[in-house]
Amino acid sequence: MTDQTPELPTSHIELTADIVAAYVSNNSVPVGSLADLLSSVHAAISGLTSGGSSAPEVDKIEKATPAQIKKSITPDHLISFEDGKPYKTLRRHLTLRGLSPEAYRAKHGLHADYPMTSASYSAQRSELARSLGLGQQRKGAANAKIAAPEKAVVEEAAPAPEKPKKAGRPRKAAVAA
Repeated sequence: MTDQTPELPTSHIELTADIVAAYVSNNSVPVGSLADLLSSVHAAISGLTSGGSSAPEVDKIEKATPAQIKKSITPDHLISFEDGKPYKTLRRHLTLRGLSPEAYRAKHGLHADYPMTSASYSAQRSELARSLGLGQQRKGAANAKIAAPEKAVVEEAAPAPEKPKKAGRPRKAAVAA
């Protein structure tokens, strides 16, 4: 077998012509926009090969200053650095934008303890949980465990009463005797 590799276009113009020819053969393009198509494809190829990108550069987000960070945290809301709008909780807003809380903190230069929920919202949910009695069983179980050993000590000090008879069918040996 012979190794035959197709000739690759070496210049940007040849590559642009091949791409535009393939596109035009499968799509209808008005004659007036053909020149614009050629120039945009050539610019994209030139941008890719020179190390840049043909897409407009995304503005680099500046790290938030301590004053901006302090101003973004209010008792009722947290101001998002992504869109500047107030939110009670940032987690849902960030997931819609494809960010995790850790990525958001890193992107904007925030500390690891930067809150994701407003203080009033957290207090409201905490109060609701207390009113529903959540978290009370552990306290009751802990108190019962502490009280149980004290009762056991008191019972050991008193004389032991007679053992009650065991319920159930008697053993065969006891029946025979």
